[in-house]
Amino acid sequence: MLLGIMMLFDAGLIAIGNILFLSGITAIIGPRSTLLFFMRREKIRGTICFLGGILLVFFKWPFVGIAVEIFGFLNLFGDFFPVIFGFLKRMPIIGTILSHPAISRVLPRESRTRV
Repeated sequence: MLLGIMMLFDAGLIAIGNILFLSGITAIIGPRSTLLFFMRREKIRGTICFLGGILLVFFKWPFVGIAVEIFGFLNLFGDFFPVIFGFLKRMPIIGTILSHPAISRVLPRESRTRV
């Protein structure tokens, strides 16, 4: 996906990235858990936007599709960001960088833990 964006929104590369992303999630947590995650009632808006963005990319509207996908991705996976930042703050070099006061101000509040 990143290569597709770097190549000025090449629809083919972005579509391959989308397929690999969805198949990777399915391979990691399983098909049933993937369906249950995407079909939860509180995540339905994110699912519609994310899958709608993928369809827009498939129909050769990569710029609009990526924008809609990002909105859907943030709605779907936004709950995981504090957990990810909390984990990264416990790593040796990255934790020091993330603990800097200028960077710490923009991190999600749940990840602002002392080591």
